[in-house]
Amino acid sequence: MVITHSTQADGHAQPIVIEDQDSQDADEPPIPCAPPSRGISVKTDNTIAIDDDSRARVESGERNDGSITSANSWDGTASGAHTFDATIVATYLEVDPQNGLSNTEATKRLERDGPNKLDGAGTVSIGEVLLRQVSNSLTIVLVIAMALSYGTLDFIEGAVITAVILLNIILGFIQDFRAERTMQSLLSLAAPSSHVIRHKMTEIIKAETLVVGDIVKLSTGVVVPADLRLLESMNLEIEEALLTGESLPASKNAEAVLNTGHDASIGDRINMAYSGTTVTRGRGTGIVVATGMKTQVGKVASLLRGDKPEAKDSNPLMRYLKKLGKGIKNILGLVGTPMQVKLSKFAILLFSLAVLLAIIVFSANKWNLDNEVVLYGICVAVAVIPESLIAVTTITIAAGVKAMAQGNVVIRRMAALEAIGGVTNICSDKTGTLTQGKMVAHKLWTPDLGILSIKDVTNILDPNDGSLEVGNAPFNINQTSASHNLTMLKPILDAVALCNFASVSRTSPVAQCSSEKHPSTGEWAAVGDPTEIALQVLAMRFNNGKDDLLKGGTLTSEMEHQFDSSLKRMSVAYKSQTTGDVEVYAKGASEAIIPILDLSEKEEAALIPIIEGLASEGLRVLCIASKRIAPENERNLLDRRFMESNLKLQGLVGLYDPPRVETFDAVMKCNDAGIAVHMLTGDHLNTATAIAQKVGILKSDQQTAHSVMRAQDFDRLSDAEIDTMSSLPVVLARCSPTTKVRMVDALRRRKAFCVMTGDGVNDAPALKRAHVGIAMGINGTDVAKDAADMVLTDDNFASIVKAVEEGRRLFDNIQKFLLHLLISNIAQVILLLIALAFRDTNGNSVFPLSPLEILWVNMITSSFLALGLGMEEAQADIMIRQPRDLNVGVFTWELICDKMLYGSWAGILCLVSFVIVVYGAGNGNLGTNCNEEWNESCDVVFRARATVFGVLSILLLVTAWEVKHFSRSLFNLDPARFKGRFSNFKALTYNRFLLWAVVAGFLITFPVIYIPVVNTTVFKHKAIGWEWGVVFGCLICYVAFVEAWKAIKRRFRVWSGMGQTLSIREEV
Repeated sequence: MVITHSTQADGHAQPIVIEDQDSQDADEPPIPCAPPSRGISVKTDNTIAIDDDSRARVESGERNDGSITSANSWDGTASGAHTFDATIVATYLEVDPQNGLSNTEATKRLERDGPNKLDGAGTVSIGEVLLRQVSNSLTIVLVIAMALSYGTLDFIEGAVITAVILLNIILGFIQDFRAERTMQSLLSLAAPSSHVIRHKMTEIIKAETLVVGDIVKLSTGVVVPADLRLLESMNLEIEEALLTGESLPASKNAEAVLNTGHDASIGDRINMAYSGTTVTRGRGTGIVVATGMKTQVGKVASLLRGDKPEAKDSNPLMRYLKKLGKGIKNILGLVGTPMQVKLSKFAILLFSLAVLLAIIVFSANKWNLDNEVVLYGICVAVAVIPESLIAVTTITIAAGVKAMAQGNVVIRRMAALEAIGGVTNICSDKTGTLTQGKMVAHKLWTPDLGILSIKDVTNILDPNDGSLEVGNAPFNINQTSASHNLTMLKPILDAVALCNFASVSRTSPVAQCSSEKHPSTGEWAAVGDPTEIALQVLAMRFNNGKDDLLKGGTLTSEMEHQFDSSLKRMSVAYKSQTTGDVEVYAKGASEAIIPILDLSEKEEAALIPIIEGLASEGLRVLCIASKRIAPENERNLLDRRFMESNLKLQGLVGLYDPPRVETFDAVMKCNDAGIAVHMLTGDHLNTATAIAQKVGILKSDQQTAHSVMRAQDFDRLSDAEIDTMSSLPVVLARCSPTTKVRMVDALRRRKAFCVMTGDGVNDAPALKRAHVGIAMGINGTDVAKDAADMVLTDDNFASIVKAVEEGRRLFDNIQKFLLHLLISNIAQVILLLIALAFRDTNGNSVFPLSPLEILWVNMITSSFLALGLGMEEAQADIMIRQPRDLNVGVFTWELICDKMLYGSWAGILCLVSFVIVVYGAGNGNLGTNCNEEWNESCDVVFRARATVFGVLSILLLVTAWEVKHFSRSLFNLDPARFKGRFSNFKALTYNRFLLWAVVAGFLITFPVIYIPVVNTTVFKHKAIGWEWGVVFGCLICYVAFVEAWKAIKRRFRVWSGMGQTLSIREEV
């Protein structure tokens, strides 16, 4: 991967992309450059030309070492790649391992072979989306109502209900399909990526764009993206349980060539790496020999698609019952996220209520089921169903997913979208999340020289940028007087350069494989971990970079023990070809290096204050050490304990990683929102404390004895001892993956709802254990991303806070449109049940609202209003509330009380308007057979229905504005955001979709009431005049009631009224 960094004044050019890592230090080096294979020359398009001698050797099967492979020539199939030397494979595929394919050639091969993905993976199933539209109890009620309408020969009503069902299914399908496609496209942002060499540069590309012949780099935590013939390996181990069933990782050896033919088992192919397996240790590079369905994992594609194999029951009846149960769950919508399941259960409850209400209607008419009674039953059943609930919910959640993506958060599991708004604790990494992840070596200390400072750095990748000071005096490496100091610095500079797998170089029009130093102009490029990049830049300041040291070929790498998150150190060994001596270099955390140093107690006691002094400045302190081994002891290098013992201290390096500018404000937002932020870092205690204070996590006036702890001290405590602590640590230093898991468990025992961030392989258990696991998109390993519920595409703590805010907004909006829809349904049910008492001359109940009026209100008027509420922006007070109780869910007591009060009052007002028209001006004339069609006796009833229709429509339009906030007055909705004389007008109109939904809903009411024939034949009402006075009188009564209830909530600080004031003057 290439890091470009232009020379800017602030030194913060983007992007800075880092290779995957296990923890704070790099554990996976890039593969060093090697000379091209003999007989191979690179053409201008990065394919290779083969001389006649090499071609003859390839065709005959001769390897570079003179041996012969088991076949005369490779046929190009992945199944036989393990039987051939890697050079022969590269030659056959026409690619140079050092330069990779050209972009042009890669594009051609991608067009030829297709994307590197399994057939059907990542696609949207049209059948499944369509099934979701019909498999819910709300649609079932409409289907039953449609059947009854046709059964009673009411073809107009049946046709309209049919149209409503089809409209609901079509609109729902379109929106759901779009949402699914959006989810797939967003998930691709968090899809596995690959480090490949193309056109002589290391790049990051999506795994699905890999082609046969690509050169892929592997490191710990990476999921192998395609089938590879390994070219190089260093301590490489890969977990292949997916293919072999073996629980232990398999050791790999790129140099091996198997002569067992194509019949060798997958587990025995130690020179191959297969798609879908995971690198657990070491590093390597390989050439792609198969992609997509041609890989080994293509044969078990169902495993990669997430279909877990289920144990088959031997009892056929049990298998049938399980299958039947699964089918019923799908039909009833009882699969999906917790909120989706809860809403489906609510729909089932409404379905049961609809059946019960129909039974009540039939019972009230003594089960004399003539057409009039059946129609009334249909009317009541339709009234209780919020037909647009599923569609509005789907659209709102899809909009939430998209908004999260725009805020640099990719949702991998939908349940996390619903849950993130309720978090109470956030456990965050420091490096790259709270800080910028742009390391610069700020201070260097050696026993002989003291402290050397690097100041005024504006470009962290430029070795010539900034100035040097020793003891507050300028230090110029080009002056003759500096030679003595440079001699004293040489050992530590050698160590930081060689015990390092990063590379830093000046980019040029045609980048070379070597890291030859260029003049200090143009852009710099780097590959590796930020810590190691900073150390490499430090060495290059003194013309002592890794490439400078290895250029002559006198040093060769003999052994490396990679960074271990539990040991917190790494070491390498280089052999001098001149003397035969082996030099061991090690670096790591101070507590990891000091025990393996050859130091006296007095020397150690003198060293500790220096380390703590550097750490207290917010610097990350690394100990650098080395030792020389005689040639006869070289065989002992395999023993890590031997290699990392009796080392000589060379010095300390203090690295500075500045906090992100936005972190402090984000932490303050969390504090205001009642969310506790914990820093879990691998840094020194003093370093972690200093950074925590700078970003606002740690406040001196709120510290307790356990606010800051070392992970070792925390891990020594039993669960019972942790539970007796008054509060959990705010800062945990020198944190290990085990510490993170224990922290999550401790929070769970305290009934907290926690977020955990992570990037390494060992973070996966903590990410799984947390309520919401968030992986880093830039620095995170594929294993961490797979374990997480969300992925941050910018690795920024502020993005987590934005996700919390978006989660709260989404929850609020779902509650708003639920309340709005249910108010309408409750009003209709109350109206129709009480209206059973209104009987015509034949003794039949006269419904005050026809079934089609109800469908119009529910599908046309309410649906668009509900959609507008789903698009509401976050309220001004959204991040100053305490986290909601996730155990309660969306149906809070406030929502339940509000819907019952508002719905009942709206139903009563509708009933009053019906009574006024029928029994006031109409003298109680309810006509004959007015439920079926218009006749002269139905004039009063039809006018009364139109009045009720107008009342209900207008009340719902105003309700859409009233429920924008559950406790603030309609006349003072958002004083924090909108101020001035017309502040309330702005608060009502800023949501343009909702505004036009209200306007359209108001205007369309008049054609429905006044268009001849349509009004009497379809809707069973007729034009009205003076009755509009009744409509607006009911509107005033309704608004007065709602405002009075909101004032009570504010006055007594109930639910959302907590923190609100009673008077408008006080609020303004």
